[in-house]
Amino acid sequence: MAASELYTKFARVWIPDPEEVWKSAELLKDYKPGDKVLLLHLEEGKDLEYHLDPKTKELPHLRNPDILVGENDLTALSYLHEPAVLHNLRVRFIDSKLIYTYCGIVLVAINPYEQLPIYGEDIINAYSGQNMGDMDPHIFAVAEEAYKQMARDERNQSIIVSGESGAGKTVSAKYAMRYFATVSGSASEANVEEKVLASNPIMESIGNAKTTRNDNSSRFGKYIEIGFDKRYRIIGANMRTYLLEKSRVVFQAEEERNYHIFYQLCASAKLPEFKMLRLGNADNFNYTKQGGSPVIEGVDDAKEMAHTRQACTLLGISESHQMGIFRILAGILHLGNVGFTSRDADSCTIPPKHEPLCIFCDLMGVDYEEMCHWLCHRKLATATETYIKPISKLQATNARDALAKHIYAKLFNWIVDNVNQALHSAVKQHSFIGVLDIYGFETFEINSFEQFCINYANEKLQQQFNMHVFKLEQEEYMKEQIPWTLIDFYDNQPCINLIESKLGILDLLDEECKMPKGTDDTWAQKLYNTHLNKCALFEKPRLSNKAFIIQHFADKVEYQCEGFLEKNKDTVFEEQIKVLKSSKFKMLPELFQDDEKAISPTSATSSGRTPLTRTPAKPTKGRPGQMAKEHKKTVGHQFRNSLHLLMETLNATTPHYVRCIKPNDFKFPFTFDEKRAVQQLRACGVLETIRISAAGFPSRWTYQEFFSRYRVLMKQKDVLSDRKQTCKNVLEKLILDKDKYQFGKTKIFFRAGQVAYLEKLRADKLRAACIRIQKTIRGWLLRKKYLRMRKAAITMQRYVRGYQARCYAKFLRRTKAATIIQKYWRMYVVRRRYKIRRAATIVLQSYLRGFLARNRYRKILREHKAVIIQKRVRGWLARTHYKRSMHAIIYLQCCFRRMMAKRELKKLKIEARSVERYKKLHIGMENKIMQLQRKVDEQNKDYKCLVEKLTNLEGIYNSETEKLRSDLERLQLSEEEAKVATGRVLSLQEEIAKLRKDLEQTRSEKKCIEEHADRYKQETEQLVSNLKEENTLLKQEKEALNHRIVQQAKEMTETMEKKLVEETKQLELDLNDERLRYQNLLNEFSRLEERYDDLKEEMTLMVHVPKPGHKRTDSTHSSNESEYIFSSEIAEMEDIPSRTEEPSEKKVPLDMSLFLKLQKRVTELEQEKQVMQDELDRKEEQVLRSKAKEEERPQIRGAELEYESLKRQELESENKKLKNELNELRKALSEKSAPEVTAPGAPAYRVLMEQLTSVSEELDVRKEEVLILRSQLVSQKEAIQPKDDKNTMTDSTILLEDVQKMKDKGEIAQAYIGLKETNRSSALDYHELNEDGELWLVYEGLKQANRLLESQLQSQKRSHENEAEALRGEIQSLKEENNRQQQLLAQNLQLPPEARIEASLQHEITRLTNENLDLMEQLEKQDKTVRKLKKQLKVFAKKIGELEVGQMENISPGQIIDEPIRPVNIPRKEKDFQGMLEYKKEDEQKLVKNLILELKPRGVAVNLIPGLPAYILFMCVRHADYLNDDQKVRSLLTSTINSIKKVLKKRGDDFETVSFWLSNTCRFLHCLKQYSGEEGFMKHNTSRQNEHCLTNFDLAEYRQVLSDLAIQIYQQLVRVLENILQPMIVSGMLEHETIQGVSGVKPTGLRKRTSSIADEGTYTLDSILRQLNSFHSVMCQHGMDPELIKQVVKQMFYIIGAITLNNLLLRKDMCSWSKGMQIRYNVSQLEEWLRDKNLMNSGAKETLEPLIQAAQLLQVKKKTDDDAEAICSMCNALTTAQIVKVLNLYTPVNEFEERVSVSFIRTIQMRLRDRKDSPQLLMDAKHIFPVTFPFNPSSLALETIQIPASLGLGFISRV
Repeated sequence: MAASELYTKFARVWIPDPEEVWKSAELLKDYKPGDKVLLLHLEEGKDLEYHLDPKTKELPHLRNPDILVGENDLTALSYLHEPAVLHNLRVRFIDSKLIYTYCGIVLVAINPYEQLPIYGEDIINAYSGQNMGDMDPHIFAVAEEAYKQMARDERNQSIIVSGESGAGKTVSAKYAMRYFATVSGSASEANVEEKVLASNPIMESIGNAKTTRNDNSSRFGKYIEIGFDKRYRIIGANMRTYLLEKSRVVFQAEEERNYHIFYQLCASAKLPEFKMLRLGNADNFNYTKQGGSPVIEGVDDAKEMAHTRQACTLLGISESHQMGIFRILAGILHLGNVGFTSRDADSCTIPPKHEPLCIFCDLMGVDYEEMCHWLCHRKLATATETYIKPISKLQATNARDALAKHIYAKLFNWIVDNVNQALHSAVKQHSFIGVLDIYGFETFEINSFEQFCINYANEKLQQQFNMHVFKLEQEEYMKEQIPWTLIDFYDNQPCINLIESKLGILDLLDEECKMPKGTDDTWAQKLYNTHLNKCALFEKPRLSNKAFIIQHFADKVEYQCEGFLEKNKDTVFEEQIKVLKSSKFKMLPELFQDDEKAISPTSATSSGRTPLTRTPAKPTKGRPGQMAKEHKKTVGHQFRNSLHLLMETLNATTPHYVRCIKPNDFKFPFTFDEKRAVQQLRACGVLETIRISAAGFPSRWTYQEFFSRYRVLMKQKDVLSDRKQTCKNVLEKLILDKDKYQFGKTKIFFRAGQVAYLEKLRADKLRAACIRIQKTIRGWLLRKKYLRMRKAAITMQRYVRGYQARCYAKFLRRTKAATIIQKYWRMYVVRRRYKIRRAATIVLQSYLRGFLARNRYRKILREHKAVIIQKRVRGWLARTHYKRSMHAIIYLQCCFRRMMAKRELKKLKIEARSVERYKKLHIGMENKIMQLQRKVDEQNKDYKCLVEKLTNLEGIYNSETEKLRSDLERLQLSEEEAKVATGRVLSLQEEIAKLRKDLEQTRSEKKCIEEHADRYKQETEQLVSNLKEENTLLKQEKEALNHRIVQQAKEMTETMEKKLVEETKQLELDLNDERLRYQNLLNEFSRLEERYDDLKEEMTLMVHVPKPGHKRTDSTHSSNESEYIFSSEIAEMEDIPSRTEEPSEKKVPLDMSLFLKLQKRVTELEQEKQVMQDELDRKEEQVLRSKAKEEERPQIRGAELEYESLKRQELESENKKLKNELNELRKALSEKSAPEVTAPGAPAYRVLMEQLTSVSEELDVRKEEVLILRSQLVSQKEAIQPKDDKNTMTDSTILLEDVQKMKDKGEIAQAYIGLKETNRSSALDYHELNEDGELWLVYEGLKQANRLLESQLQSQKRSHENEAEALRGEIQSLKEENNRQQQLLAQNLQLPPEARIEASLQHEITRLTNENLDLMEQLEKQDKTVRKLKKQLKVFAKKIGELEVGQMENISPGQIIDEPIRPVNIPRKEKDFQGMLEYKKEDEQKLVKNLILELKPRGVAVNLIPGLPAYILFMCVRHADYLNDDQKVRSLLTSTINSIKKVLKKRGDDFETVSFWLSNTCRFLHCLKQYSGEEGFMKHNTSRQNEHCLTNFDLAEYRQVLSDLAIQIYQQLVRVLENILQPMIVSGMLEHETIQGVSGVKPTGLRKRTSSIADEGTYTLDSILRQLNSFHSVMCQHGMDPELIKQVVKQMFYIIGAITLNNLLLRKDMCSWSKGMQIRYNVSQLEEWLRDKNLMNSGAKETLEPLIQAAQLLQVKKKTDDDAEAICSMCNALTTAQIVKVLNLYTPVNEFEERVSVSFIRTIQMRLRDRKDSPQLLMDAKHIFPVTFPFNPSSLALETIQIPASLGLGFISRV
C-alpha cells in the first residue's frame, strides 16, 4: 500500500510547531497526489491550511494508532519518527508516571526529580532472573541482562550511561552497581559488595558539585569494572576516571558550588579532631564563596561528611590517612585565601606572616619562606644558565590557582588508587561488568577546552553505538535469512578524523603548545589555514577570529580558542612542586611520586588506568630521555590515549546503553519540556537508533503472534495447519506491495507504517463485526421486548375478557332469578326503564354523532370552500341529473316489482287450492299432536313429584301440629299465672303511684345535684386535662431519658465489645508478630549455624595433615550437646565434672543467648495465655457445677458419705504409717543393703515382688472388711435405740460429723467402746438368763446378724432410692429436652427451609458438643482416680518391697548361703508388650544411621505406616525413661536432632525428604506431649496409652527444641516449594492463555532481542495444579497433620498470589481487560482445587484476595466518580500505591477499550488519601507466615507397632 493512500479523511498527522515542537492534527479531506495544501483540524479546535514544501513535497508524519501509544519499546511503534518517539515518551512520563522506556537496545531514563519507590530490594528480587522483555523497562532489567549474558556467554559486559548534567547518570550507575551487589553477593567474608557501594559516597564527595542544572553533578567521568569469580560472585572492583574538572577548584559560576568535600569539611569544622585544620564557614574561603550558594536545600553537609568518613573506614583508609586527606583539602582552602600585593607591573609580594599562607605551610609541613618565595618568583632555565625571575600579581594568582588545582588532582588520583587498592581482590578475576558514567554532549554559550574533550568523547561513543546498532540489525536480518542491503546511517568518522587524525585539531594544539611563543590566536590561524574550506564539518564564525565551529553528530558547536593552550599544557611551576615534595608531612610527597614509585597497586598494572593530568616534572638522572618524553604529554594527548583504551575495552565487551534525559531545566517533578527533550534525544543517539530501524523493517512479528493478532482478517478457508504458510497467504492478499514485508525463518518483517495499516484493517473489521453484533443484539432485545409486551397484552386481554364473561354470566344469573321471582310486573318495569335509557342513549348518540358530523362537515367545508365555490354549478347539474335518473330508476323498479308480485300471488292462490297443500298442513298437525303427547307425559311426571312433595308436607304438618299443641298447653298454664298476677298488679300500681311522687321529688333534687355535678365535672375535667398534659410531658421526658439510657447502654456495650474485639485482635496480632519474630530469629540462627558448619568444614579441608594421635569429634554433636542442657539434669549431675569443649565451640552459647531469651519469652507468653484461658474455663465450670449442686444436692446425706469419710480417714492413717515405715526402711537399706541383693534382676528381688503382690491383695481385702464393719458401727445406734426414747436419740448427721472429726484410730476405737457400753447398759439383766451366757451370746449374734441384714437392706434401699431419684432426674431432663425440642421444632417450622436446616444443624452441633464435654469430664475424673490408685499401689508395693528387703538384711549371710531360695512356680502368660524398644548404648549410632541418615522417604511413605520413624524413636526414649537412664535419653535425643539436621542439610532441596522429616518431627513432638503425663495432653488417650506415659523425666525443654527444629524444617519446606513454583507462576498465571482467543497480542518491538534462557516450554495453569497435587499427595502420604497441611497450602497460595501480583505491577503489557479475565479464571481454578481438597477453610483463598481485586480493577469501568467510589470500596486489600500503579499501567489491547484518564487517577488518589496503608508497591513474596503445631494425638497403640525388617533394625527388641 502506498504511503499517500494512508492520508485519508480523519487520518491524524504531526506538524511542526515552534512551541510544542510537534502538534497533532486531523485531515479534513483525503489527500490526492499533486495537492499542495492539506486542510487540517488541530486538537485545540482550530482549522489550518498546511502548505507542503514545494521542493521536497514531503507529507507530514502520520500518527500511530492510540493502541500503540505508551508502549514499553519505541521500536514497537508502527511509524518510527521523532514526533512519535517524543509523544510516546511524554505519555509514559506524564500520564503513566513511567520514567524508563526501551528504544531497541537503549534504555531511555527520564529524570523524575522525585523519589520513586521502584528501587527497593523487593523490586530487585522481582527483576532477578527475569528476561529483559518480560518486565517493564528498568535499570535493573538492563543490569540483569548484562549479568545473565556474562554468565551465559562468558563475555565481559559494559553498561554505558550517558546524558546531560542533571539527567540522572550517576544515580542510574549507582542503582546498577547496587543491583549487582544485591544479586550476586560476595565470594568472601570481606563484604566486597558493600565496599563497591561505599566507593560511591567517597567519589561523589570529591568529584561531584552543585551546578545550575544539577545539585549533585559528576564533574568527571568514571568507568568502574566490577569483577566476578567463576561462580559469578563479586570479588572486587576497579575504577578509571576521566577528565576531572580541575578549574572548579579555583572558580565557580553564579549559583554553583565547589566540590562537596570542601563544604563538608567546613560544616564539620567544630569537631575536635578538625580543630587543627583551622576551618570555619564556607563563606570565609575564596574557593568556596564565589558561587554565592554554599548550601544545597535538603542536604546536611555534616551528615554527608560522616557518611564519607564511614565509607573511607569501610574501604580500609585508615584514620591517619583520612586526616591527611583532610589536611591537604584544608590547605587548598587556605591557599586560596593567600593574597598578593603588587610592587610594580612585573613583580609582587606576599605580606609578612600572612596568616592563610602560614596555616597552609603548617598543614602541608613546608617552609614558609621558601613557599612564599616561589609563589612570587619562577626559575627560568636556558642552555647555559638558570635565573630567577619575579612574576606579576596576575601571574602569581594564576600560579597559585594552578598549584591548588594540581594538588587537588593529585589527591583525587591518590584517593582513586586507594579505593582501587581496597577493592582489589587476590582471587583471579574471571569476568567483569563495566559501568561507564560519562558526560553527555554539551553545548553552552561559551564552550572551551572541557566541552571540546567531552564532545570528542561523545563522538567516539556515538560511533561505537552506531556500529553496534547496525551490527545487531544486520545479525537479526542474517539470522532470519532476509536479503540484507546496506542501510545508510550516519557515520561520524569524518568528525573524529577532524579532531584526532594527523594535522587534526589535537595535533595542531599539541604542536602549538611546543612552540615557545605559541598563543591561542596563532593556533586558531593554523586551524583556519588547515581545515577551513577543506573539511565540511569545520567552519569559522563570521564575527570572530578566535573561535571555530565543528559540526558534531548532535549539533553545531562554537568553541572559543581562549584558554585552550593553557588548559592543554596544564603547567605548574616545578619549584613549587619541589617545595611540596620536601614536606615533613609524609603523605604529601607520595602524591607527587612518579608512576614507577606510586603506592597505588593499580598504577603498576597494565590495565590502562593512566591519569589524565600529569605535572611536568624534572627528569631524573637515570633515564633522562624517557622522562623528557613524559614531559611532552599534554592533557589532550593523555585524554586521547585514555579514550582509545576505553574504546578498546568497550569493543571487547557486550555494551548495554542507558540514555538519561533531563525533562526540564527547573527540576520540576514530572514536568516535560518538549524542546529540551528533543535536543537530548537528538544528541544521545536515540533518534539515530530509530532512523536505522525505520530504514529497514522495524516491525517484527513471529508467525504465531501475527496469526493470533490478525486472525480476524482471515477466512476459515485461509487457516491452514502451517501457520507460516497461512500468514504468507493472508499477507499477499492484504498488502499487494511485496517490498513492504519480508518473511524470515521465525518472524515477519514489516516496513514502517504497515502495522498501522494492518491495525486499521483489523479495527475496521472488528468495528463492522461489532456493528453487526450490536444490530443483532438490539433486534433480539426489541423482539424479546415485543414478545414480552404481546404476552402481557394477551394475558391482560384474557383476564379482562374472563372478567367480562364472569360479569356477564353473573348478570345473566341475576336477570334470570329476577325474572322468575318478580315475574311480569318487574320485567315490565325493567323493560320500560331499559327503553327509556335506550331512547336517552340513542338521543345522546344521535346528538353526539350529529355534533361530530357537523364538526367534520365544517372542517371539510372550510378545507374545500374554494373547490365548492368553483364547482357549484357543476354540482347542481349533477344533482338534478342524479335526481331524474334516480326517480326514473325507482319508478322502473316499482313497476317491475309490482309485476313480479302479481305473478307470485297467482301462484300462491293456485297452490292453496291444491291437495298437496292439505297434505303439508296434515304433516304439521301430526307433529303438533306428538308434541302435545310429550307435554302430557311431562305433566304426569310433574304430578308424581308434586304428590311426593305433598306427602312430605303432610308429615311436616303433623309434627308442627304436635308442637302447637304443646305450646297451647303451656300458654294455658301461663294464663292461669297471669290471673294470679293481676291481683299483684293492682297492688303494684298503688306502689307505683307512691313512687311517682317520690320520683318527682328526686327529680328536683337530681336537677340540683346535676347542676352541682356539672360544675364539679367541668372543674375536674379541667384539672384532669392539666394533669394529662403534665403526664404526657413527664412521659415524654421519661421516654427520652429511657431512650437516652438505652442508647448509652447500647453505646457502652458496643464500645466495650469493640474494645474487647480490638484488644483480642491486637493480642492475636502481637502474638503472631512475636511468633514471627521468633521464627525469623530461629531461621537466622539456623542460617548462621549452617554457615558455621560450612566454615568449619572448609577449615578441616584446609588442614591436610591431622595431628598424630588426635581424633576430632563431630563438632555439631558437641555443639548441640552444649546447647541442650536442662535444669533438671544439671541438678542431678552436680557431682559429675563438666566436660571440656573445643575452643572453636565456645562462641556457640554466646550466639544462643538472644535466641534462648526470646524462646523463653515466647513460652512464658504462651503459658500465661494458656493459664488465663484455663482459669476462665475453670471459673465457668465452677459456676455451672455450683448451680447444678444447689439444684441436685439432697438434704440428708446417705451412708455412702459415711463410708467414704471412714475410708479416707483409714487411708490417711495408713499413709502416715507407711511413710514412717518407708523412711525407716530407706535408712536401713542405705546403711546395710548390698547392691547385688537389691538389684532389679536379682532372685531375691523377684521373690519380694511376688510376696508384695500377694500381701497387697490381702491388704485390700482386709481394708474392705474393716470399712464395712465400721460403717455398721456408725449405723448401729439407730438399730439399738428404743423407739420411745426420743430424747436420748442423737442425730445421725451429728454423729457422722463427729466420726469424721476423729482422725486417729484410737479415738474411733474409744468411741466404739463407749457406744457399746451405752447400748449394753440397759441389757445387763439378760446375762443372768443363763449362767454360761450362751443365750445372751446367741441373742447378740442374732441381733448382730439382724442389724447387718438391716443395714444391708437399708443400703440397698438407699441405692434403689438414689437410682430412682436419678431416673426421675433423667425423666425430668428428658421432658425438658422434649419441650425444648418441640419449641425448636415449632420455631423451625416458622422459618424458611434453608434457615430451618441451618438452625437444626446448629442445635444438633450444640447438643453433641455438650455431650462431648460431659463425657470428657467423666473421662478426666476416671483418669484421675486411676492414676491416683496406680500411684498409691506403686507406693505400697515399694514399701512392702523395702520391708521385705529389711527383713532379709536381718538374716545372716551364712543363712542366705546355706538356705537356698525356694523356687516359686510362676505360671507362664502370653507375652504382653509394653510399647517400648530396647537397644544397647553402643548401637545408638547404628540406630540413627539406619533410621534417619540412610532412610529413603519414598519407600517408607508408600509401604509403611506414616510417622513410623517417630514412633520407633519415641519407643526407644520410653525404654530409656523406664530404665531411668538420663544419659541415654540425652544422647538419643541429641543424636536424633543432629541427624535430622544433617539429612536436611544434605538433601534439603528434595521436597519429599523435607516433607517426610517435617511430618516425623511433628509426630515425635506430639508423642512427647501425648505421653508426657500432663493432664492437658492426656484427654484423648486410652487407658492403655496412659499407662505408657513417661515416668521419670520431664522432656518439656526438649519439646521446645523439637518445636524449633520443626519450625526450621517448615521454613526450609517453604523455600523448596517456592523454588519449585517460582518458574511456573508467571508463565502459568499471567502469560499462558487459559481461555484461548481472549487476549490480543500487541507488537513487542526489540525488547525480546536477547533471550536470556533457552526455550524450555512454557508452563501452564495445569502445570501449577499438577504440582500442587503432587505436593498435597506427598504430604498426605507422609501423614502430615491436616492443620499443618493447611498452613503449607496457605503459604503456597500466598507465594502464587504475591509473585503474580508483583509481576502484574511491573508489566504494562499485562494490565488489560482481557488479562484481568484470564487471571480471574485462573484464580477460580485454584479455588476449585481448594474445594476438591477440602481446604477452603485453610485461609489460602484470602491470600489471593489482592490478586483477585487487581484483576477486578482491570475489568471494572473507570470513568465516573461512581466508578471511583466503587473501586475504592472494592480494592480494600490493595494499597493506594498498587491501585494507582495498576491504573497507570492499564493498556487497551483493542481500540474499543479506553485508557484511564489522568483526572480519574487523581480522583482515586484524593479518595484514598486518608487510607493508612503501606507505601510499598510490591508484596513481600519472601514473607513466611508464622507456623503453629496444634497438638494432634495419635490413636495408634504403641504395643501394636511392628518393625519391618527392611529398616535393618534387628538389633532392637520389643519390650
